[in-house]
Amino acid sequence: MAVLEKIRVKFGIAASIIIALGLLSFIIDPSEIVSAFNSMSSKYDVGEINGKAISYADFQAEAQRMSTINELMTGSSAQSAQQQAQTRDAAWQDLIYRYLFVKKANDAGIYVGSDEIVDLTSGDNLSPLVAQNPAFFGEDGQFSKDQLLKFIQNMDSDETGRLGMYWDFLQNSIRNQQYYEKYSSLFTQRPSKLLVRKAVEENNTTTDVEFVMVPFGYQTDTTIVVSDKEIKDYYNSHKKFYEQAESRDIEYVVYEVVPSAKDIQATRDQVNSLYDEFATTDNMKSFLVKNSDRALSNYWYKAGELRSISPAVEDFVWSGKAGASDVITGSGNKFYVAKVMDSKNIPDSAYVKHILLQGENAAHLADSLLGVVRKGGDFSSVAAVYSADKGSQADGEFGSIGWMTQNYMIPGFESVLTAETGKPFILNTQYGSHVVLVTRKTAPVAKKQVAILEKEALASKETFNDFYAKANKFATAAAGSYENYRKAVDTLGVYSHPVNKMLESSDRLGSIDNTKEITRWAFENKAGKVSDIKTIDNNYFFIATVKGVHKEGYAKISEVASQIRQQLYQEKLAAKKAAEIAADIEGLEDLQAIAEKLGTTVSTQNDIAFASMGAQGLDPKFIGALSVAPEGKVCGPVAGSIGVYVYKVTGRETGSFFTEDDARSRDEQMSRYSAQMIIPTMMQDADVKDNRARFY
Repeated sequence: MAVLEKIRVKFGIAASIIIALGLLSFIIDPSEIVSAFNSMSSKYDVGEINGKAISYADFQAEAQRMSTINELMTGSSAQSAQQQAQTRDAAWQDLIYRYLFVKKANDAGIYVGSDEIVDLTSGDNLSPLVAQNPAFFGEDGQFSKDQLLKFIQNMDSDETGRLGMYWDFLQNSIRNQQYYEKYSSLFTQRPSKLLVRKAVEENNTTTDVEFVMVPFGYQTDTTIVVSDKEIKDYYNSHKKFYEQAESRDIEYVVYEVVPSAKDIQATRDQVNSLYDEFATTDNMKSFLVKNSDRALSNYWYKAGELRSISPAVEDFVWSGKAGASDVITGSGNKFYVAKVMDSKNIPDSAYVKHILLQGENAAHLADSLLGVVRKGGDFSSVAAVYSADKGSQADGEFGSIGWMTQNYMIPGFESVLTAETGKPFILNTQYGSHVVLVTRKTAPVAKKQVAILEKEALASKETFNDFYAKANKFATAAAGSYENYRKAVDTLGVYSHPVNKMLESSDRLGSIDNTKEITRWAFENKAGKVSDIKTIDNNYFFIATVKGVHKEGYAKISEVASQIRQQLYQEKLAAKKAAEIAADIEGLEDLQAIAEKLGTTVSTQNDIAFASMGAQGLDPKFIGALSVAPEGKVCGPVAGSIGVYVYKVTGRETGSFFTEDDARSRDEQMSRYSAQMIIPTMMQDADVKDNRARFY
């Protein structure tokens, strides 16, 4: 298991990097894909990929495998809710590759053979996932084939099977990456010389113009009629624009449990009762553990940093007053008492080197090496030979961690900021024994260590019951139907929060997190239903109602009719205005005369480039018309998005600021964008169903 320990040291000490869950993240953006393709399949399946149903049990097994890989990399089985979500994303990505992408690549004639994988994992063409993996580094901190062979040999003797699991994971990741690179290469062909020249010409040509613009205005033209048939025809011919994931329209009332005036006063009285003991205690750490919401911190604060806690605490600490502060009322019903524990001039940062030693003889070896470096031994050379941390090579020197601050600090290294420069010493941390050397520091700054007694007023049981009673009164009145819900809103004078097209993945309502229970309820009920009281985080009481149900597929024409009507109205209005202006200015060839006829003025704009439409504050349709208009001739009218234009190009200039290299660079960017869309497009084409939001 020494290899695994080496991996953990590399990622824990050198950079705190976890690559297990990120190896494929450059290929798929999980948040975008989940949002784009969240939909429904079998009720008890997590999803469906290319016709393959993914059961909950199968997905959990894959997620557990990814979780084990993460544990191997970090040495910790504990995962936050965010890390668990990342693990599930990684599991889903792997299934997408297994059942969809690799098969589609094979259909396109693309394969990654076993000989290719051998070459990428142990041959002359090593994948970065192997060549840059700390598990395979030698004592010099570089990739070692001997270390790789030892790792492979150790797999047979590893009774846990975890080394084999990790190796399979690496091979699979390398195979997927190779498939992706081969497939995406189909989209990265170099542009022809003709296209490059055209791009250079378009981007270097700018236009000067004089123009008259008549805005459409905001008053509705009642003579313009959009019929139901026109709406229906438009809907049918543009139906793909109205594709949607399943969603719900809901309304909800929420009662937030907040402390009463009585609760707040009780907390103030409690802080007052603790004041004398806080001011005189000899064991501040123990006192705060028992009595404060904030533990004792060893952090050294400099002027201004305490304002984030409380401006009044900041003012007291730097006032020079002795003893404890008065009871301070802060925001959010919080109370503080502060006491300065120590004052020193301390640098903000220190440049640190270390030699990490592990194992049974670590402490003894640390003493020996400390003597060596104290006698003038080269620290970097000793670190290269003995240190278990081969990744710390700041500025190219073995053993150099670099600049450390209070906010960028290995746990247990806090004393480096006050340590004597140039004098090595020993530190013991959770990682092992360290021979440490501080080589330089920034200028000392006045700082203080501060103890803060902090108490936040919380709602009492009595207050909690009062809010529940209010919620229950509303829930009772609203029960049964949406109509009852609306009557209860009006009768009890509460605010109903509307949420339109809430997705099944939603776990937040307004500023309140962890509302997944509300989402699940809404997706399990029909329109018109009203929920019972839903308690969130023991602090919010929700009563919700389903107002509308939107099925996966295409929005109903009734749901988008008003949107289509407005669009068709705008198109008809633009055509009508353009025709009216054309009739009004017929026979006029002078822009000034045209402006007077239309009751407006002539405007001027210079250096308009067709390639940067959105950056010039002009109507894109107008810019497009300018790019092909003849010089010196009055043209138009052209109906844009906000008005009608009559214009005359007064000059063009060809520059040289956009080069062929710029054109190729832009083409490469477009190719990369196209490559990023490969998997999402495949997922859409295969009608991938992602129902994870139903289970997690």
